[in-house]
Parts: sequence; C-alpha cells; structure tokens
Amino acid sequence: PFFKGRRNTSPPLEKGGEGGFNLFNCHSNRIECMDKKIFPEGMSPIGEGTFRFACHPDVACFMLCCRRVDLLLYPYDIIRLKSRLGLSSDAFLDKHTIMAYRDNPFFPTVTLKMADNTERTCPFLGEAGCTIYEDRPTACRMYPLERAVDRGLPETGPKDYYFVHRAEHCLGHNESREWTVAEWLRDQEIETFNLMNDLWVEFDTLIRKAPWALEKNAEQKRKMAFMACYNLDAFRGFVFESTFLKRFKVPSQVIKKLRADDVELMKFGLNWLRFFLGHENTFVSAR
Repeated sequence: PFFKGRRNTSPPLEKGGEGGFNLFNCHSNRIECMDKKIFPEGMSPIGEGTFRFACHPDVACFMLCCRRVDLLLYPYDIIRLKSRLGLSSDAFLDKHTIMAYRDNPFFPTVTLKMADNTERTCPFLGEAGCTIYEDRPTACRMYPLERAVDRGLPETGPKDYYFVHRAEHCLGHNESREWTVAEWLRDQEIETFNLMNDLWVEFDTLIRKAPWALEKNAEQKRKMAFMACYNLDAFRGFVFESTFLKRFKVPSQVIKKLRADDVELMKFGLNWLRFFLGHENTFVSAR
C-alpha cells in the first residue's frame, strides 16, 4: 500500500491481482518484483538519489496547499492533534473530521474537515502559517514524498520505497535546497509516524477482507473497530468500565499504561481487533 504524502491524500492503495501493485502481496525475494506491475505508471522510487524542495514564506505559493484539502487522518494523527488541542477524541472527531465510505465499503475513511470560509482553508491555518506545526498530520509532513512498503520479503523484512510527488501549484520544487530521503525523514520527524501508521495499515489490510460483512452483528463489529482505532477515549471507557478486564488476562503494567497513554491504548486496540475480528491469538481468556 501507498502512504500518501500529498495534501489531497486518499487511503493507502491496495490493488491486488494481475498487474496490480499490492506491495503486501508481493512474495518475490528479488528486486525484479518491483516492476511496473507494482508501481503506478510514471512513478519510480527515488532510492539513494536527491530531490529539490523547500517551503517557506518567500515561496510564492506558501500556504496555498492548505486550502480545499482532502487530507486523510490516520489514528496516530488524531492522537497528536487531539492532544495538541486539549480535546477528547469524541470532541475532535465531531468538530474536525469528516467520515465517508470510499474505496473500502465496509469501513469509513476519516479526513480533516476544512474551515467554513470562502477559501475552505485548513482549520489550523493562521496568518503566518500552520498553528499546530509540531503535531501536523502525516500527509503534511511527508510531502513532497510518497511512501510504499513491500512486506513480501521474508528474508530481509519490510522495505520502504519513496517517490517524489509534484503538485501542480507547488513552487517549492524550484528551490535550490537538496535532500536525500533520509535527510527529509529526519528533518520532518516522520519515523515515529511511519511506525504508528504501519500498525494501522496491518489492520486496514484485515478489514478490507470484510471480516464481518455477512454476520448479523456486522454493524456492532464495525462500530467496535472504529472506536478502537479512532475514538480512543471511548475505547478506554470500554476497557475499564465494562467487564473486559474480567474476561481477558491483561498484565497489571499494561493496564497502568492504558489509563494514561493514548499510543499504548491504540496499540492495544489494534491487537484487540486482530483477536476480535481476525481471530488471532493476541488475547487470552481469563477463564
């Protein structure tokens, strides 16, 4: 799947089958696997090469990319944003997001809601630029790169591939500053986001198989999945206020972390969903 770096981002692409580019399902151990059947036409990995880019107030298009944006939010993006704003996950979702069924008819995509003004600007855009810059979402900090992950290499482990995307309006590519991929990832503090988003995409791969589609309680399972991914405050209530901790063995040190750490709760929730939906042995019954 592709992790979109562009501002008009969409969910990770996952087109399997003949001629597709579902990198999760690429099982060759040789680089020949990374051919035109894998990558979209016209896209080539940057590898060890460099690219030119800079974004600052002296670039003529500065802040133009922060208008009329279709920007995907991953669960970790929401953790960072709600914490920055001092909002509960419920309040953040209600105030700042739009949910719609797109390429996956069984699970909604969460995107950032633009401000209700003429230019439909990002709600966090101020006169001088981004007001939540240190906690900006994955797509904002990744641009102008896009990322793909090949998980079909059992001997060497997953491998990242990066591509340069050039938005039509963007003049930042004309700047003289040169970057390697490693320099850009370090400068934009992307590695933590990549690690957290990788956990989400593993779950996203599961739900694209529609594990609840034909079940009578399908809607209940869909709501549980959404809560555990995006509405972490509600999920924390489910864990601590229901019979959950009586039904499953959860170490005391883990319970302590779940009370206060949203990232640990997100990881816990995704593991729970692998058990709840994927029937994996990630939880042990207390009985």
